[in-house]
Amino acid sequence: MKKEIYINVSMGETRIAILEDTQLVEVYVEKQDKQRMVGNIYKGKVENVLPGMQAAFVDIGYDINAFLPFSEIENSDYLIDVDEEDKNNSPHKYRKNNDNISVDLNTGQDIYVQVIKEPFAGKGPRVTTEVAIPGRLLVLVPNVNYIGISKKVWDKYERRRLKKIVSSFKHKGFGVIVRTVAEGKSEELLKNDYNQLKSSWDRLQGKADRTQSPTLVYEDLETASSVIRDLLTSDVEKIVIDSKKFYRKTSRYLEDVSSNMANRLDLYRLKTPLFEGMGIENELMKLLRPKVWLKSGAYLIIEKTEAMVVVDVNSGRFIGKKQHEDNSLKINLEAAREVARQLRLRDLSGLIVIDFIDMREEANCRKVYYELRKELKKDRAKVAVSPISDFGLLEMTRQRIRLSLIDSMSENCPTCHGSGRIISKETLITRIDHWLRRYKSKHRDLRLKLLLHPENADFIKKKKVLRGLMWQNFVHISIDSLVDINRDEFRFLRTKDNQDITDHVELGNQANST
Repeated sequence: MKKEIYINVSMGETRIAILEDTQLVEVYVEKQDKQRMVGNIYKGKVENVLPGMQAAFVDIGYDINAFLPFSEIENSDYLIDVDEEDKNNSPHKYRKNNDNISVDLNTGQDIYVQVIKEPFAGKGPRVTTEVAIPGRLLVLVPNVNYIGISKKVWDKYERRRLKKIVSSFKHKGFGVIVRTVAEGKSEELLKNDYNQLKSSWDRLQGKADRTQSPTLVYEDLETASSVIRDLLTSDVEKIVIDSKKFYRKTSRYLEDVSSNMANRLDLYRLKTPLFEGMGIENELMKLLRPKVWLKSGAYLIIEKTEAMVVVDVNSGRFIGKKQHEDNSLKINLEAAREVARQLRLRDLSGLIVIDFIDMREEANCRKVYYELRKELKKDRAKVAVSPISDFGLLEMTRQRIRLSLIDSMSENCPTCHGSGRIISKETLITRIDHWLRRYKSKHRDLRLKLLLHPENADFIKKKKVLRGLMWQNFVHISIDSLVDINRDEFRFLRTKDNQDITDHVELGNQANST
């Protein structure tokens, strides 16, 4: 399988697209002023302990207290293929299935916690006490004593070799998880990765000792860097970045950790925006819509609600020449493959219910069920799938770590009070930036007027984005507010004659559509 990674860095956000065999399968969006919290370690202060909820709330310096379930205190979620002898040497009490956990926590107590889920919908971040520091080849888990090997390392001799190597340099009181990418790597590389992680932990403790809670003591990599760290395997054929600064940073990282991969890194130099040049921009806009067309003419409707994600499979324009049962099976198999892809693309999580087209034969239901499971194996998130019920419904859950793509790229509409969506201000800035780049490639007028909704105009002025847009594109831009303009729209006028030139630029209308 050929894998490609494309990274677009703009004024409003950083976007990462991952392609497998030229097909878009994963998208990550990180706003410049709202970097991710997952992976960060805090010295927090316990605010409340609620045995009835089997949880505690921890002040980590965020607007809302972090949520610490008792099941995340000394749990085994981060353990991967740990031997029984290692379990016996670990101070963990393996009580994951215990419905009534007793903990020794007191209000005002300082505690190390790590964010495992981003804050969402008025809820604070979810945290665990089992902190872990990920590296390129290894993951360091302090205050335990075990060696875990990724389950994706199949060869028993390689597993034995890796465990022997790690045992030779691992300190007592530290757990180590060997990642899949470590397969075949030398002892020197593994030891260097371990020493870097151990140094990070020592610096973390030093900072924690010097500061009072709540405080951030360890900050994980931003999304783009973490994607490169976690997904950089031998099947990655190309990494393309359109930012010189981030390109240089990534180049230095690759030279340090995997010099043989450095020649697969490219700096995008064309005037056409990266995602538009690769055909990714159109795919992103489709992901904001509920309808997904299948090649057969059938389609999916994907609706995200507060309680669950609902996927409806419809026959649409599909006209089969076989019996109804065979036609239903064909559509459902195609839908199962596309649903698995859409869950990854849209980063949908929680409870997911799929309404397949009714099938009478149990054997056909099983075929669809196993097809979906097979496709979900490509997903890095944890999933659990139930067979199709008598009502033709399939229930599954998917691990939530980040905001879904639609939550990252859009915001609640103040007009419809959340019943609809519009693109976020950051995404609007990205589209303005792309319009200017297309405009500059074909036109020479350097003085422009930008018309925006008053909210967007104020946002750009306050964030001082305008100066950056002008500097990057070597144009002078003045901003005017216009109440009648939509919140997800912008218009460009030529200053000398006040002529609207927005649609004169290729793809201008498309860029403004939702």
